[in-house]
Amino acid sequence: MESVFKRLRNKKGFALVAVYLVISVLVAFSATFVSQSVSQNNIANVFKYRSQALNAADAGLDHAIKWLRDQATAGNFPTGTTTNPWNGGAAQSLGGSSYNVVILRVNLSGAPNLFRYSITSTGAVGSMNRTLRKFVQATNFSNYIWFTNRETWGGRNVWFTRNDYLDGPVHTNAHFNIYGKDPGAVFAGAVSSVDGYIRFYNNRNNINLSQTSNPPYDIPDFQQGFTFGAQQVTMPGTALDLKTNAASGGYSFNKSTQVVLNSDGTMNYKVGHQSWQNNQPLPANGALFVNGNLTLSGTLDGQLTAGASGDVKITNNLVYASGDPVTNPACDDALGIISEGDVIIDRNAPTNLQIHGVMMALNSSFYLDNYTSGLKGVLSVRGGIIQKERGPVGTFSGSTGQKISGYTKDYLYDSRMLSSPPPFMPTTGDYITLAWKEV
Repeated sequence: MESVFKRLRNKKGFALVAVYLVISVLVAFSATFVSQSVSQNNIANVFKYRSQALNAADAGLDHAIKWLRDQATAGNFPTGTTTNPWNGGAAQSLGGSSYNVVILRVNLSGAPNLFRYSITSTGAVGSMNRTLRKFVQATNFSNYIWFTNRETWGGRNVWFTRNDYLDGPVHTNAHFNIYGKDPGAVFAGAVSSVDGYIRFYNNRNNINLSQTSNPPYDIPDFQQGFTFGAQQVTMPGTALDLKTNAASGGYSFNKSTQVVLNSDGTMNYKVGHQSWQNNQPLPANGALFVNGNLTLSGTLDGQLTAGASGDVKITNNLVYASGDPVTNPACDDALGIISEGDVIIDRNAPTNLQIHGVMMALNSSFYLDNYTSGLKGVLSVRGGIIQKERGPVGTFSGSTGQKISGYTKDYLYDSRMLSSPPPFMPTTGDYITLAWKEV
């Protein structure tokens, strides 16, 4: 009997030990589970705070670009370093986070009129910080190969026709008018219009909303796509910046002037009825403005923007001494032309005419004088054409598409204008992003 009790006691002892072991294992598992839960919760919180800090930094970049746009609209481009240009320089709160922003003007050698900025934004949540940096640049009207306020001249539609070719950014604050096919007009760059339609020559009474071709009649080739309903870009009414700088460090003439550019980096000019002044240096700051009309031709070696309160008339080839900027990567010349009236190709200009540069007609057009009289050859533009109202350089037959008068267009984009525009060319009030990174 005693041995039976003894055996029972032994079994109870074993059972108690087993229970203790199970409890120990459960406690160990519980501790591990709690530890892992706390660790995972900490990881989740760190991820959440990192995400919030990154979002705050990104919001700071957006706020800074909006502030820069507001300054550009007012004609102000900040210099030096600006820290938190809001809240009296204090950090900006954003829910449970905040951001600090530093905006630095990046000065580039040889490009004093290029407005480029480094924006550094640090988002903070508690002790968690993340920093983003973005490089932006003010966009310039010279960034376009083609820009118009409207695609009409004197109330009449002006058309892109067969064999027209544009290989850079194209924009109108209205809508485009398109004629022809086989081949149709080719747009090798991005194209945008504020209106929601294209007017096709063979379907003029039936406007096709958001339709980019009119088979089988009018079939253009938009190689980089087409954007309807784009944001309007406002053209300036005057060449104020050019005019101001021409009067301070440049050339300012108070009578109609003739200018011939020389390939050795000089220029000849004649003001009113005065004698010719030959082999004169280009203006030191690259700004020339005439209160009156300007006649322009020749070969430019350097950087120059020439403007007039009246019309600018091009009488002969206007080219760069360093060659065609599209085919010669070493080209370092840049020409801007700004007219507060029209930019006009003289009726006696060469049959085949070359123009290197960006032309801007603020009021109102770029056109060929007497464009309905006589056939000409090819008009080769290497740069851009910006105009308030689209002017004609020739006419065509609506039934055959054949040219009747004027020039055939050969317009190629000078991509250097994105980073190296001519001096004092007007900006659009917007900015483009050049680079973005976390630091």
